[in-house]
Amino acid sequence: MQVKDAVIVVTGGGQGLGRSMAVELATQGAKLALLDLNEEMLKETVELVKQAGSEARYYVANVADEATVESVFTQVVADFGALDVLVNNAGITRDGLLIKAKDGEIVKKMSLSSWQQVMDVNLTGVFLCGREAAAHMIQLGKPGVIINISSISRAGNMGQTNYSAAKSGVVAMAVTWAKELSRYGIRTGAIAPGFIATDMVAAMPEEVLGKITAGIPLKRLGKPEEIAHSVRYIVENDYFSGRVIECDGALRI
Repeated sequence: MQVKDAVIVVTGGGQGLGRSMAVELATQGAKLALLDLNEEMLKETVELVKQAGSEARYYVANVADEATVESVFTQVVADFGALDVLVNNAGITRDGLLIKAKDGEIVKKMSLSSWQQVMDVNLTGVFLCGREAAAHMIQLGKPGVIINISSISRAGNMGQTNYSAAKSGVVAMAVTWAKELSRYGIRTGAIAPGFIATDMVAAMPEEVLGKITAGIPLKRLGKPEEIAHSVRYIVENDYFSGRVIECDGALRI
């Protein structure tokens, strides 16, 4: 499938990696449908997409809400007349140790709310958006691609029980969907980025950022456009399905 003229839904498209992917894909001629909770940031991304020479619409949506997701995907198809690609990028963090103890006394536990919030967005949201995208692709009778954005943390990362579990789960879903949906011409895949130079990462203290970079074999952060390139590769390679691309500069947690 060609990126040019493809209708691509990007969740979490208002900021960070989602925004960068949207703009990069726009330079290749993709038409973007952007989902996020922050309307002002969505408007900014739409403008950046237009400056990149393509078109975009935005939809304020909570990907963890079933009724909202069903409604939004129906609206996307009505607005664009097609749905070719979904990039499941929306995600949050609520980091913390599973148990924090001192001198044998329990100081703090990861709260159920911290667990559930991350599961709701990072795992349930991916499930809901993937399900609705697949349903519309089947109804439209055209080939489609679903890409789940995972993370290097999928292997397990200290202080991220919730996030690691969810990011591992979205890879497992991509593998499962590849087996289930291939009969309909739908391919699926996942991308597990390492540390990428988004605004959020750039805002880290210089000392912390220096230590992170020093630990990466390639000695630099990834560029957002390099993750967008991985998205483009999955979309354009018609024999890619059910696998995960690890784009992390050879870093292993």
